[in-house]
Amino acid sequence: MARPYKKRNWKKYALHLLPLPAFLIYFLFVLYPIFSAFVYSFFDWDGLVRGAFVGLKNFVDLFARKPFNVMFWNGFRHNVLYFVIEMIVQNGFAFLLAYLLFTKLKGAGFFKAVFFFPRLLSVIVVGFLWKLILNPNFGALNRLLGIVGLEEWAKPWLGDPKTALIAIILINCWFGLGFSMLIFLAGLQAIPREILEAARLDGVKGLRMIRSILLPMMFPSIMIITVFTFTQAFEAFELVYAMQGSDGGPAFSTDTLAVYFYRLAFASANASEIGLGSALAVVLFLFISALSALFLYLTRKKTVEG
Repeated sequence: MARPYKKRNWKKYALHLLPLPAFLIYFLFVLYPIFSAFVYSFFDWDGLVRGAFVGLKNFVDLFARKPFNVMFWNGFRHNVLYFVIEMIVQNGFAFLLAYLLFTKLKGAGFFKAVFFFPRLLSVIVVGFLWKLILNPNFGALNRLLGIVGLEEWAKPWLGDPKTALIAIILINCWFGLGFSMLIFLAGLQAIPREILEAARLDGVKGLRMIRSILLPMMFPSIMIITVFTFTQAFEAFELVYAMQGSDGGPAFSTDTLAVYFYRLAFASANASEIGLGSALAVVLFLFISALSALFLYLTRKKTVEG
């Protein structure tokens, strides 16, 4: 006896195919490059032609052979400085602004829009605009210092090894201030009102309220910002490239690991350093992944204990 025909619901099956384009894009531009970098790091290269398998030689050269080891630790030191200054300046001011907005500051909506607006701009555009502002000859900053009688403060901000990296980091802090502010504000608004009212009835206010109530209750938001800032600091490339190019000048004072990777893999006259560049990419990927996972683990542990 023939089985009765059962009409299939093709719409149901079609819904499962909707994520496929996004997955293909993610695979081509994220997963495949990561896998390729791992593979390339174990080979020698003759121009763009893959040579013999060399095992861990590229990693050994990266950490033990001059000038690669010197440049690696120079870039690593700059990334650490990037992270520390962003945590103190960017996130410190972001929390202060978020707290002021949380206390129902007049015009809060306007200030949120103003501080978040730079985030809507392209990093490349921001870099070129600030490069013009900091120009030692016709830049607005030096002219402004001259107008207010501080001519002795004027200097080639991006041409001095002592100020170039600090200037770029502070510009990045200005760029990311609004995003951090909104994360902190969301964390403050998630605190139950009952806890705040009970604390006020007990006489807790001001700095004591921030230290004893707000900061502990905002721990998940603080860790999210920490992970984001850490990842962004150790991936710093676009702003540095837009303002200083790929040579990390002046005198490698603005070199970061991402810029050094680009110079090794793509901008070097000796294209055989693709293997070293891939090894650096792998080290950077593993370092960022491990530290980010540790931060997230501490966040989950703290949340569960809380």
